[in-house]
Amino acid sequence: MTAKLDPIAAAPEQMKTWLRTSMAIAGSLDPTLVALVEIRASQINGCANCINLHATQAREKGETEQRVYLLSAWREAPCYTDRERAALGWTEALTRMSEGHTREAAYEALKAHFTEEEQVKLTLMINIINGWNRIAVGFGVFADPASVKASAKAMAA
Repeated sequence: MTAKLDPIAAAPEQMKTWLRTSMAIAGSLDPTLVALVEIRASQINGCANCINLHATQAREKGETEQRVYLLSAWREAPCYTDRERAALGWTEALTRMSEGHTREAAYEALKAHFTEEEQVKLTLMINIINGWNRIAVGFGVFADPASVKASAKAMAA
């Protein structure tokens, strides 16, 4: 795949703000939970860039191969906690909003495992990864995770 454009080069200030916001929101939640949400939303959206990037980052932070590989079948896999399942259900409900699925059951599970503040933070995180998916898929971005890490450090400075 060849990128249509480099969003960072095309709109550096806006992308710097977007990255800082992304990092702040991700930093407000448990890193394991963030990784699961990032990978699952990216799977749903068919974003190869983000699946590759976030699976690599999750492994670097100690996530197991089993949990990364089973994420697309999380409902049937016994290796996720009830809290993680609630987050994944909410991720799917919000990521698939246009498909007309009801969100009530997902929200009830969310309320059982997350405070109101955590619900907002998780919802923001879901919005952030869906936004990144649209940027990457829309502009044909596929970047090496090491390059992304270096760019993120440079932009955050």
